[in-house]
Amino acid sequence: MADVPEKSRIDTVLDDPSTLAIARVYATAFLNAAGDQAADGIEELESFLDDVLAKNAKFEAMLTTGLLNRDEKLSLIERVVVPHSSEFFADALRILGNHDRLDLLNEILAVARLEHEKQNGQQRVQVVSVKPLDDATLARVRERVASAFDFEPILEPQTDPSLIGGIVIRVGNSVYDGSLRSWLKQLAKKMHQGSLHEIQSGRDRFSHPEGD
Repeated sequence: MADVPEKSRIDTVLDDPSTLAIARVYATAFLNAAGDQAADGIEELESFLDDVLAKNAKFEAMLTTGLLNRDEKLSLIERVVVPHSSEFFADALRILGNHDRLDLLNEILAVARLEHEKQNGQQRVQVVSVKPLDDATLARVRERVASAFDFEPILEPQTDPSLIGGIVIRVGNSVYDGSLRSWLKQLAKKMHQGSLHEIQSGRDRFSHPEGD
């Protein structure tokens, strides 16, 4: 990654430390309970969020907001979810319902997925470019990232027309900026610093003329 010049901090997906801490507790318990079936548990949770709650706003509101009390939510889970889910997933929802944490399902999924990937030597890497990258380019990026870090990268391609050119690679909380926009900023900074140095040198010459 030596040819990717600029590195800086970026905001995390889960910005609220208290929410992150709580979600991590339940995500860890979720993964521990799933054991070797963690991948299946994560897939079932993701499917529940994408295929059930996201497509049924009223049902989502009933489970994740204060429209119903705890017992009513648990009863709803038993009637609607349990008959169509695995016993493991049903138990996970019961636990979250008992602790009034069903509103953290998305955060729990995010943390559980990242932790599971980490346990398997994987990490998500955002690759931002002006236009969508072809498969060959993504393969080269994957090889470069894999050779620079001690994990298997899972690339998440994104586009940003404001980049002008080049790519930006985000690994965890860090950014490796190889975009033309970043290069222009660095060039402008160097030119500005050069101008300041030249001005200061001129001042020094006037302050200490030759022969004094």
